[in-house]
Amino acid sequence: MYRKTYVKVNLSHIKYNVQLLINKYSSYQYYFGVVKADCYGHHDLEVVKTILDAGCNYLAVATLEEALKIRKEIKNIPILCLGVIDVAYLSLCLKNKITITISNTEYLKKVKKDYPGLKAHIKINTGMNRLGVREKEELNQIQNMMRQKHLVLEGIYTHIYDAHNKKRTMKQYAQFEKITKDMDLKEIPIVHVSASEATEFYPKRFYANGCRLGIAMYGLVDYKQVSFKSTFSLYSEVIQINEVVNETVGYNGTYRAKGKERIAIVPIGYADGILRKNTGRDVYINQRKYKIVGNICMDMLFVKVDDSVQIGDQVIVIKDIDHIKEIANHLDTISYEVICSIGKRVPRIYVK
Repeated sequence: MYRKTYVKVNLSHIKYNVQLLINKYSSYQYYFGVVKADCYGHHDLEVVKTILDAGCNYLAVATLEEALKIRKEIKNIPILCLGVIDVAYLSLCLKNKITITISNTEYLKKVKKDYPGLKAHIKINTGMNRLGVREKEELNQIQNMMRQKHLVLEGIYTHIYDAHNKKRTMKQYAQFEKITKDMDLKEIPIVHVSASEATEFYPKRFYANGCRLGIAMYGLVDYKQVSFKSTFSLYSEVIQINEVVNETVGYNGTYRAKGKERIAIVPIGYADGILRKNTGRDVYINQRKYKIVGNICMDMLFVKVDDSVQIGDQVIVIKDIDHIKEIANHLDTISYEVICSIGKRVPRIYVK
């Protein structure tokens, strides 16, 4: 690490959050640790190992690349790929024990040979209209095609797209039950319908024995009577301070000092994931708030400071759970995007 710009990932807090969730929702048999997008920006297999150590017994990823990276180091844990894997790579999935998602009949029509023992979960589209089977008849057809190709039906699932809306969510549950009506869900080894928010907001469905823990593992959801610990913080430092008088600062001169001001230069920018829309929001220096001003550069940004700030002072660019939510509100986005945006150029330091 050659510049003092880095993310601190607290593994102990991740373990605490996961154990808290599993203890709270103890009636499930399968707990999917969703570790896609480099564990929501936390990165590294140490995070994956911590999630497993805390009690998750299945992993879920978005791509085959993510699955294979984990499989190189962790041999036995089952891994479900939530995205669509090209049929050309199904042999690789079978060899590395990667569970695939099947979301339509057209996919199975492209499978030209048998893959005996390859496990699959069928995705049901209950209203999000992204991936998934829409009709009962198509689901029945998929099951027949899977048997013909000797694929193992291990699971079935859907995705709740607006858990804060009870009417929509109950409609999704009803649609799931309608589409799977011809199946005996008790005979399906794994049925998982709820991710982080739906797991908290709604009672466990009688046919579900699995739940997916994603963003909740990092505390970035609002649960009643649950206090999560912060897992992600981003640091940099002051590398220069300029005193300007009624002058403009940065590209295009979008910010002009009102009288005499001190402007601190911090070595982090939009190439690191601090998008230009972050201008105007707070960072922390010496436990005090200061605002980002001017256009954020590719590798640096500007902070208006007072006389107490000196070169070499640490800058907390992302502090904790509450700060991440504030940043998301400022950016008119969600907490997921704030942490997933921090790029791989920024080193991760793992602490216990």
